Amino acid sequence: MTFRSAICQPTAPSKFEKRNLADEIPVWDPDLCIQCAKCSMACPHAVIRSKVYDAKYLENAPHTFKSAEAKGASWEGMKYTIQVAPEDCTGCEICAHVCPGRDKTNHERKALTMKPQLPLRDAEVDNWNYYLNIPEFDRSKINTKLIKEQQLQVPLFEFSGACSGCGETPYIKLMTQLFGDRLVVGNATGCSSIYGGNLPTTPYTTNSDGRGPTWSNSLFEDTAEFALGFRISIDKQREYACELLQRVSAEIGDTLTTEILDARELNEPEIFEQRKRVAILKEKLRHIDTSDARNLLSVADMLVKKSVWGVGGDGWAYDIGYGGVDHITAGNKNINLLVLDTEVYSNTGGQASKATPKAAVAKFAAAGRTATKKDLGMISMSYGTAYVASVALGARDEHTLRAFLEAEAYNGPSIIIAYSHCIAHGINMSTALENQKAAVDSGHWILYRYNPARLLEGKNPLILDSKKPKIPIANFLDMENRFRMLKKSHPALADEYYTAIQKEVDARWAHYEYLAARTSFCKE
Repeated sequence: MTFRSAICQPTAPSKFEKRNLADEIPVWDPDLCIQCAKCSMACPHAVIRSKVYDAKYLENAPHTFKSAEAKGASWEGMKYTIQVAPEDCTGCEICAHVCPGRDKTNHERKALTMKPQLPLRDAEVDNWNYYLNIPEFDRSKINTKLIKEQQLQVPLFEFSGACSGCGETPYIKLMTQLFGDRLVVGNATGCSSIYGGNLPTTPYTTNSDGRGPTWSNSLFEDTAEFALGFRISIDKQREYACELLQRVSAEIGDTLTTEILDARELNEPEIFEQRKRVAILKEKLRHIDTSDARNLLSVADMLVKKSVWGVGGDGWAYDIGYGGVDHITAGNKNINLLVLDTEVYSNTGGQASKATPKAAVAKFAAAGRTATKKDLGMISMSYGTAYVASVALGARDEHTLRAFLEAEAYNGPSIIIAYSHCIAHGINMSTALENQKAAVDSGHWILYRYNPARLLEGKNPLILDSKKPKIPIANFLDMENRFRMLKKSHPALADEYYTAIQKEVDARWAHYEYLAARTSFCKE
């Protein structure tokens, strides 16, 4: 018999790596900043952040620490800071490119500019460490529907080893900001499992209370089922906790029992109040010496809403794990799926998947993929019971935020299909959000939300959030090497494909436009 000692892996050691990869890092100009927080929203590595705080915390700040008067009705008299973690930044430049703050007399001068890291490093390290010790803004007072406020939420996914400028990680970071330590993730094998659980440098971290997301990697083919197992287990434990709570009601008080059992948990303030009630409950239970009290103490945390997500790439969702994805979207369990769609098997070398578009060159599609991309969203909508959203953060970040909030609020299955640019596309990763925008502007990627809850209001559940394509599909395709390669190797075939793709884009748009406009949709 062999005995093995258990090794305890600490949480979030990625923050200790300090890789110093960046030749240049973003430098903030408070005078030009409009405090939109688009930079922190788009940052793939959670190295640039915003904070609103009381002015008293500037008293002992380093002399190089920057601040501005906070702009916002609820922030009157407070200070605002954008701060970068200089040794964790990868220098991808996405934040600087997305920044809209400009000098009106000199458009080349922006609120964020890239400057050499080495001369700034020591001062910015001091600034970053000081920034971390300033108290976070009260989560219960944040309007999560506004990016500038929502980005005050601390990311619980930081400094991952993903490629510089990764298109997947901003979605994961946003998920951890919104749902925090009540987040439970089942992660498919792929890029997101490698940079998400690459021991010993895991990027998932904890909040100021020492709590963080629950995360576990599963096999490539069964992640949706893995998340279903989480949901069933959590629901059963909550059911058991409710039964025990009623049994010990006399000891802990009928009022507290009723408040916990009848609590609404639809937003951060309501969840915050439930946390406080459960904390009171747990304290009371510690002084009750019965088996019911002891058992309830072990599952009391399940009385606070948990947000269950299955996360993975298009290889999982469109191909190898599609059976499980289909099972979830056809069911009625409150499970959320996040598909990080790079349109190719990114992690294993760039093989074509069913998400790979026609004409894209990839392994096993050296002469361009011949088939049209699978429409996972349309298939998922066909059941009529799942919330479905197609998002592209680089095209409309506020739309992405809204989709995450709606998906989590929907009491049933949801799937968010998130356009994720990738180095495998053969693009400039610094300006990759422009590629995302072009994908939407050309009709290659359509933004929409399908919310079955709208049926109860007598409304069409499908909302088309894109505008009609305004540039030819060729304009988008020619931005990326995965398509340009075909024009060099098989020019005649490329011309044929480009013509066919434009017709397919036009037909697909017309079909979505028709479905979104139907007034009888909700009556059938």
